[in-house]
Amino acid sequence: MSRVKGSIESRIDYSLILPVFFLLVIGIVSVYIAVSQDYPERIFSVVGQQLMWVMLGIVLSGLVMFFNTKFLWKMTPFLYLLGIALMILPLYFYSPSLVASTGAQNWITINGVTLFQPSEFMKISYIIMMARAIVSFHKRYPQPAVKEDFLLLGYLLLYTLPALILLYLQSDLGTALVFLAIFAGMTLLSGVSWKILAPVVMVGVVGLIGFLVFFLSPNGTSLLHDLGMPTYQINRITAWLDPFRNARSTTYQQAQSLIAIGSGGLKGIGFNQTNLLIPVRESDMIFTVIGEDFGFIGGVALIGLYLLLIYRMLRITLKSNNRFYTYISTGYIMMVLFHVFENIGAATGLLPLTGIPLPFISQGGSSMISNLIGVGLVLSMSYQHHLLEEKRRNKSRAYKKITIKRVES
Repeated sequence: MSRVKGSIESRIDYSLILPVFFLLVIGIVSVYIAVSQDYPERIFSVVGQQLMWVMLGIVLSGLVMFFNTKFLWKMTPFLYLLGIALMILPLYFYSPSLVASTGAQNWITINGVTLFQPSEFMKISYIIMMARAIVSFHKRYPQPAVKEDFLLLGYLLLYTLPALILLYLQSDLGTALVFLAIFAGMTLLSGVSWKILAPVVMVGVVGLIGFLVFFLSPNGTSLLHDLGMPTYQINRITAWLDPFRNARSTTYQQAQSLIAIGSGGLKGIGFNQTNLLIPVRESDMIFTVIGEDFGFIGGVALIGLYLLLIYRMLRITLKSNNRFYTYISTGYIMMVLFHVFENIGAATGLLPLTGIPLPFISQGGSSMISNLIGVGLVLSMSYQHHLLEEKRRNKSRAYKKITIKRVES
């Protein structure tokens, strides 16, 4: 059935929805496999809950799609302040046992019931706030010099530091890295001079190399622990550098992940099959399910879907002439890219474990809903673009009709 021009259906970008749909299906299947292997008595509750999160995320994504620029612009400061307020709550309402097991105090738990992770929703609020700040700045300084670039960086840091400070208090390094990735991507697109960015990048690279040298030095880990670095973070870096050194204790998760993915080979060992026990397989280590059951082909297919999703979002961004939505889309693309890169990189041993979920795949409501709201924002960008094009065409037709009538008269 053909879509009628000017209808709601004709303004929806289905080429963006398609890869998201397949990713969600793969996610449900992967969670089912993980749960059925690790705690089969909870299959229906966990998978059913995941389906509920997906449905709620889809509904919210559909609602966000109809947001126009004016409404979103006005709501942005309130959404940002709400996000900051929610991120304060885990400091007071938390589960000691959950903090002990994960090393991070980033979930709201009340009366023994774990509700959600506020930092996941804050990512979206942060992206929108950064986009608003950049657009507002460029309205005031259409052609900024290096001096104004420093001012822009100051504004962006003003909105970034509160989130990073709260994440530090929550001991959530993984999520802090996501915020830094978003900050880097949006700052780069904002046009800040390389005279400022290049020295910052160089300092960051030198600092990272210096940290690794210090970490590997004799008594380096002991000194870092004495300086306040959490034990779980030291263990994760140790596992990354040498995953099989303490494979029965501190590096167990990393070692098991590498063995599981390696055992999958080219085609995998088969649907709902596993030979190993991997902690939190259903969430942070979900890629091990795909690698073990569906092999290299399954892993490549999954990465291909992510690349298709990024490609479609870039196409929508390039077509739009709305700067506010362009920066929002850029921030969301950076968020998804970093999540995918870090999660798969950690599972395959390329990067340290950080506890970052795989978008649309990992079990968990906060991440799922946050990612689907991000998709809704990009769909809104496409929807508003099509709506604007329709208005322009209608005005053009109306003008032609008036012109023809004048000529005839």
